[in-house]
Amino acid sequence: MLAKTHLSITLLFVLALLLHVYHPISFVLLSFLATLMPDIDSKFSELGKTRGLGIVQIFLNHRGILHSILFLFFITFLLILFFPVFAFPFFLGYGLHLIADSFTVSGVRLIYPSKKIYSGSIKTGTRKETIIFLVFLMMDIALLASITFNQWIF
Repeated sequence: MLAKTHLSITLLFVLALLLHVYHPISFVLLSFLATLMPDIDSKFSELGKTRGLGIVQIFLNHRGILHSILFLFFITFLLILFFPVFAFPFFLGYGLHLIADSFTVSGVRLIYPSKKIYSGSIKTGTRKETIIFLVFLMMDIALLASITFNQWIF
């Protein structure tokens, strides 16, 4: 999926949880960064295009270990040990990316190094993905309006 679709999906969950977190700004930023991180191994991704990060692409195949729950759990565990406040937003953003990509035709090897691919019928960049993006964007706007209205009234 494209970065904008991953971000719109993550935004819905971030907004739903935002009133229940202690550090809302870092929660939002880290969730967004984490939702883009699995694609760092692709030269076509937003983070993969970043200067200096191209070295990752030399050593890793796209949708390899970075698209696995093994990697997600490992990094989350390290965050729990050293930066506990970052663990949940990272887990949320990264995990949502993996779930979303499991609905694409390319799929993901969630239990890396197992060869089992979890996949669906969505082709990246197609009309179907655009519809998913727009549906999540509309839900994001509705939830944001609801949160804003409730805070204004109460």
